[in-house]
Amino acid sequence: MKKTRSILMAAMLFVAAGATAQSAKWTVDASHSNVKFSVNHLVVSEMEGSFKKFDGTIDATSEDFNNAQINFTVDVNSINTENEMRDKHLKSDDFFNAEKFPQMTFKSTSFKKTKGNNYALEGNLTIRDVTKKVKFAVTYGGTMKDPYGNIKAGFKTTGTISRKEYGLKWSVITEAGGAVVGDEVTMIMKFEMTKAK
Repeated sequence: MKKTRSILMAAMLFVAAGATAQSAKWTVDASHSNVKFSVNHLVVSEMEGSFKKFDGTIDATSEDFNNAQINFTVDVNSINTENEMRDKHLKSDDFFNAEKFPQMTFKSTSFKKTKGNNYALEGNLTIRDVTKKVKFAVTYGGTMKDPYGNIKAGFKTTGTISRKEYGLKWSVITEAGGAVVGDEVTMIMKFEMTKAK
């Protein structure tokens, strides 16, 4: 009995050690990443913008990142639409209220491989004081060692959210009956992650 118990304990320790060896933390390389968005303007066109400051981590227990834990934050005050007056309006209480709610946060609840290099990402997105479940489509670009010996991984994430559901409710209707700013916001995020040494 003691021998069997010892064998079982050794096997469990071996499995635990293997899991620990495979687990890895990845952090955003902001200089090779971007967070962009687009929204309909006057129905006939799209207005684009980006956030210049953001951070995030991926905690992976497998080489293909399946079931990884993902966390990201975005600095709302870093919003940039190439128009200072518009950026100031977007930071106001009509939209983000950046003074009171300076960050957007995302925490994953599921990251599943669907087919090939495609993944389905689900999690909780918080904007202002509202948290809602969201889904994003993710394409994994692969993993590569850079000239400095750092291990890099690339991801492209896309999805849409309703800005009004998060309290970004400012709206003006044109004479033709269309909204000056649409409700649906398309998010396109490209991240290069660096594996911790």
